Amino acid sequence: MSIDIDFTRRNKKPRLLSDPEKDKLEEFIDNIHYSSRYNDDQFEYRHVQLPKAMLKAIPKDYFDNGRGTLKLLWEDEWRGLGITQSLGWEHYEVHEPEPHILLFK
Repeated sequence: MSIDIDFTRRNKKPRLLSDPEKDKLEEFIDNIHYSSRYNDDQFEYRHVQLPKAMLKAIPKDYFDNGRGTLKLLWEDEWRGLGITQSLGWEHYEVHEPEPHILLFK
């Protein structure tokens, strides 16, 4: 079963945060919202809503300048932002009208 992730929308390899970058994000972590899980015939899904102000603290090279949203993040990247989920989740899309909402399956 293929997950269908457009890997061209990711950094070529995970770009890990420096300690000072992590420190800038620390104040937002408790305000990250996790949806309930939902599913279709193939996958289980959830969305993660970052605080809007958090986007300004995320490094610019995490963003897709053409879309004005975050790139699709590697697991090491989204975990570095403070998103905590069980193993196996893949960031597959960003809800473009609301770029602070990340979609996982």
